[in-house]
Amino acid sequence: MTTKPVPIKPKVTRTGIRLLVSEILVMLLFLLFMVPFFLVVLNSAKSSAEIINSPVNMPSDWGLLLSNITTIFNHPTVQYTSAFLNSLIITVVSLAVIAFFSAMCAWVLVRNKTRWSAIIFLLFVSAMVIPFQVVMFPLVQWLRMLGNFLGLPLLGTYHGIVFAYLGFGCSMTIFILHGFIKGVPLELEEAATIDGCSQSRTFFSVVLPLLMPAFVTVLILNGIWIWNDYLLPLLVLGSSGPIKTIPLAVANFAGAFVKQWDLILTSALLAMIPIIVLFLFAQRYIIKGMVEGAIK
Repeated sequence: MTTKPVPIKPKVTRTGIRLLVSEILVMLLFLLFMVPFFLVVLNSAKSSAEIINSPVNMPSDWGLLLSNITTIFNHPTVQYTSAFLNSLIITVVSLAVIAFFSAMCAWVLVRNKTRWSAIIFLLFVSAMVIPFQVVMFPLVQWLRMLGNFLGLPLLGTYHGIVFAYLGFGCSMTIFILHGFIKGVPLELEEAATIDGCSQSRTFFSVVLPLLMPAFVTVLILNGIWIWNDYLLPLLVLGSSGPIKTIPLAVANFAGAFVKQWDLILTSALLAMIPIIVLFLFAQRYIIKGMVEGAIK
């Protein structure tokens, strides 16, 4: 007489339950954070009256999305194409300046282990916790006074906004690169010095190539901030100046009495697309750079 084997039921462990709960929470958080983006896409294909009447319903005609995009680029006063190019120029130049000067500063602070280097690094770190609202009005006055002293206007100019972004962006960049450079073996730089390399060549030929993961991290983080920033360009460039970034151009669709919600949301969607594409292509470098910098 043969007996049938009893099937073994898998045991539900606490680890499996925790993993399942964590996955459910992650999915819920993902859906929660995607709701604003979904609403922007949804309402970009509606008229302003339709958005006010039914903001969460599906659009009656998706062809309005193309019509809204055409209206934005042909708008006589906003000049969205010029604003896009201005944002691109300001973002690229600011990122290059921030990365270049911050990398050199972080390298000097790591290799020159003195009391003053530690104090300077603490000053950079402490600058990260100062709210921007505390310094925004003194910043405008200081830029005006500095421009009058140098004979080179800083308000309403490209170099003025780049200079401002350098001051506000170098603290976090130095903090991230400082932790990463600590993991670079000093023996590599000593070997380059023995081979006859100067300090500048040692930095650009030996140290800088090793900083690529951290470099990509700080470029993406600062790029997202600079591309989406509204308050600093408003203070330095002005709302009625000749140079406007995308956030300033989007704000022009919101008047004191009439708000063109269809154009506001469509222009916001167009502004989000480049930074989303950039983040999707560079997210693995961001995670790699932040993890390696934290470990080192």
